Amino acid sequence: MITAAFEYHRPSDLAGALSVLEEHGDDARVIAGGHSLIPMMKLRMAEVPHLIDLQDIAGLKGITIEGGMVTIGAMTTQHELINNEALLSATPIIHEAALQIADPQVRYMGTIGGNVANGDPANDMPGLMQCLNANFTLEGPDGTRSVKAREFYEAAYMTELEDGEILTQITFSAVNAGYAYEKQKRKIGDYATAACGVLITKDGDKVATASIAMTNLSDVPVLSEAAGAALVGTSCDAAAIKAAVAAALEDIDPTEDNRGPVEFKMHVAGIIISRAIARAWSRA
Repeated sequence: MITAAFEYHRPSDLAGALSVLEEHGDDARVIAGGHSLIPMMKLRMAEVPHLIDLQDIAGLKGITIEGGMVTIGAMTTQHELINNEALLSATPIIHEAALQIADPQVRYMGTIGGNVANGDPANDMPGLMQCLNANFTLEGPDGTRSVKAREFYEAAYMTELEDGEILTQITFSAVNAGYAYEKQKRKIGDYATAACGVLITKDGDKVATASIAMTNLSDVPVLSEAAGAALVGTSCDAAAIKAAVAAALEDIDPTEDNRGPVEFKMHVAGIIISRAIARAWSRA
C-alpha cells in the first residue's frame, strides 16, 4: 500500500522543527530513520498530514565523550554507534547491542533517538538505556527538560514525551563493567523473542553492582532491580545466577504473539538472561 497524502517538511534546525510541530499540533509527526512510522503510514495504521524530517538538523547528530560522560545526538545512526571507536572503548555494550539491531541496511538509517523515543517494547535500545541509567533530553515549546530512561516508558508506544517535544540527545556515564547483550530472534532483521542487557562490576571476586534490563518481554522495557540485587555480594555462581533469573522472570509479563506462547517466551527469557549474566561476569 501507499501512504495517504501528506505535506513534507525538512527543517535545517531544531527551532524550525519545533515551530512546525507547534503550528500543526496533532497533525504533525517527526521522523528520524523512518523504520517505524513509514510502515505504519503505508498500512494506513497512521495518518500524518504533516511529516517533519529531522535529517538536516546537524545539531542532533554526533557522539561526544567528556569527563566520563557520554552524549549521543538523537539522530546518530546505529551504524555510527557501531563504528565509533571512542564509544566502543567507553561503553562497549552499545556496540554489541547495535550490531544485533535488524540488518546493515536498517542500521545505516535507523537512529538511536528514534529507537528510544518511539516507545516500541520490541526496540533494543530502551532497555539498554535503562541498564545504563541514561537521561533523555527533551526540547519543546516550554523549554528543555531531562527525563531518566527508567521513568520514560509508560506503556506500549506511550512515553513521557509530550506533544510538541522532540528528544534531542541521550547522556549517560561511561561504564567500566562486565557487559553483555543477549538476544534471541527468529531470523536476521526480526525483533527479539527475548533480549537482555547486563552490566556487572566486581569487588574482588564478588559482584559489587549489577544492572539487568529486558526487551520485548512486557509492554515496556523492564529493569529488574530484584535480579540485580540477587547477584550483589555473590561470586556469581550457578546458584546466584539461578536466583537472579527467577527474580527477573517475576518482573516480566510477555504476551502470546507470532513469536510464541507465553510459556515459550518465559523459557527463552530464562535462558537469555542466564547467558547474559554469565557472559557479563566473565568480562567483569
